[in-house]
Amino acid sequence: MSGARRGIPATPYDLAVVVLTYVAALAAATYVGRTVHDMHPLVIAAAADLAATIVVFTFSVAYDNSSMYDAYWSVVPPALGVFWMWGASADVPAARQVLVLVLVFAWGVRLTANWLRGWRGLAHEDWRYVQLRGQTGRGYWLASLVGLHLAPTAVVFLGCVPMFLAVARGTAPLGALDLLAVAVTAFAIAVETIADIQLHRFRTHATSGATLTTGLWAYSRHPNYFGEALFWWGLWLIGTASGHAPWWTAAGPVLITAMLSFVSVPLIDARMQASRPDYGTRLQRVSALVPWFPRR
Repeated sequence: MSGARRGIPATPYDLAVVVLTYVAALAAATYVGRTVHDMHPLVIAAAADLAATIVVFTFSVAYDNSSMYDAYWSVVPPALGVFWMWGASADVPAARQVLVLVLVFAWGVRLTANWLRGWRGLAHEDWRYVQLRGQTGRGYWLASLVGLHLAPTAVVFLGCVPMFLAVARGTAPLGALDLLAVAVTAFAIAVETIADIQLHRFRTHATSGATLTTGLWAYSRHPNYFGEALFWWGLWLIGTASGHAPWWTAAGPVLITAMLSFVSVPLIDARMQASRPDYGTRLQRVSALVPWFPRR
């Protein structure tokens, strides 16, 4: 399935199905959110998020493709930010709210656009999901529900909790930590953007079996993942700058960094090493995540 339509862009029908999926997910989230409207905003958002995830999973099963969920990662945080800002305390600084939403929307729109640029339609499924199918057999859809739908939803929701503090509850005036947090978050988005552009250009012109070793990719095997992890730490810094942030609010960026470092990176490295004879040298010389000078 993963190579069924390699190089062929998604059709209007494919795009229409994805749009329908996410419209249905939004409708379910809205219904559940209104049902529990008298609860804490975090609980309301969590319930709505869960309902939307179940709807997307239903479409994944219907179309036999877990990649239906792939856009969820970047679509939900901006929606959560808007929802939480509507119920914000009156004394939350508007400037911080605007800064947070601009950064989160910039990240979300860019990441979603990058997904669309590389998406090959309903006949294509992420190779990691195809690999999981082979490993789990008849238990695949349970593994998909837990590991490819619910777990990422929970991790991203935890990553968004600092945003809730920043746009809805934090009353501390803007200060130096806000400036640092905004700088870190904006830098993270820039790194991720540049890395993805470099990778896209390379894939457009490179021969089969070649490895990108220039630009940011000369200093990190996965600079796009570094930018992604740094984005969530920047969001956590903004939440911390907005006022008292409990220690557990760092759970989101910790889990996302761990997932990228210990799941995503090893999977891709193993696949690259199996198909590129020279990749073993790159594993030894180039940093996995954080950009740094290559070892001699």
